[in-house]
Amino acid sequence: MIENFIVHFRFAQPAWLLLLIPCLLLLVLRRGRGARGAVVFPNLGVLLSLGKKVNRLAWNIGLPLAFTSLVFSILGMARPVWRNEYQSRVASGIDIMIAFDVSLSMDIDDFRMSGSPMRRIDAAKRVVDAFISRRPDDRMGLVGFAGRPVSVSPITLDHDWLRGGLDGLQLHRPDRGFPGTVEEQGTAIGSALATAATRLDNREAKSKIIVLITDGASNSGKISPLDAAKHIKTLGIKTYTVAIGTKEGRVSGSIQRFPRQEFDLPTLRTIARETGAEHFWAQSLEDLEKNFQTIDNLEKTESRSLTVTDDRELYMWFLGISLLAALGAAGYISLNRTTI
Repeated sequence: MIENFIVHFRFAQPAWLLLLIPCLLLLVLRRGRGARGAVVFPNLGVLLSLGKKVNRLAWNIGLPLAFTSLVFSILGMARPVWRNEYQSRVASGIDIMIAFDVSLSMDIDDFRMSGSPMRRIDAAKRVVDAFISRRPDDRMGLVGFAGRPVSVSPITLDHDWLRGGLDGLQLHRPDRGFPGTVEEQGTAIGSALATAATRLDNREAKSKIIVLITDGASNSGKISPLDAAKHIKTLGIKTYTVAIGTKEGRVSGSIQRFPRQEFDLPTLRTIARETGAEHFWAQSLEDLEKNFQTIDNLEKTESRSLTVTDDRELYMWFLGISLLAALGAAGYISLNRTTI
């Protein structure tokens, strides 16, 4: 309760509070004894005792009420408010679609973290999640793909939703009881790029970007990667391609009878060059982190935010208390004088 009061209670015009200083001085001076009388009239003792009674009663009740009225009127003039502040984030004007490979080869654990083997999909998720966190003012979306693309998250500023979709990406392993994000097997890079470009096409952003993360060569889909790249170029969308995996990494024999490395680096380089972006090849977790840091640096975000302040006025309560205290003081002093 106290913490909530400290956070929200404010005086909108605190300069009026300086008037409390002379009020306190008046109170201190009023409590002083004052100078003693120079002449004593013994025969007026009865009247003198009555006067002391009136003054004592006025001090005990009337004066505190009057002082309370004055203090609360000053507090009311300082405009006490209950303030709520809301941060409104403004999009930077950069829209980003992430095309994430969830084919079975992403199960290869040729990456390492703290000395332990790490699957490609887990390394990619970790780095992409950090990338999303570093760009809170960008609209971002996510497409997962294997034999075909699947929209995981629309382009949004709700990055909690986006990161939830990223975390939910799964490889299709029915043999292990794990239904995947995409059931159809293969690597449809061209279709994934076309789907990501479609999501960006009607956006009114100053910059549109696709980040493609894959560890294989395109072997399925209705459109080739290079044809997709030519179409993307006409839309003014830059496509950063990130190949992930080591030269030695191979899928298990349960997936391919003759495991081989499927990287198609020339095609990925051409896609990036054709669309005015860059190509990267990450052979370790550290490489992957540096690659996404480079993309971060190349595509600068203009961070803008608005603070919306909502003040609920409280001065009427303070002035109400001041009025009640003033009426109480006036009535009490008037009543005592009438009695005397």
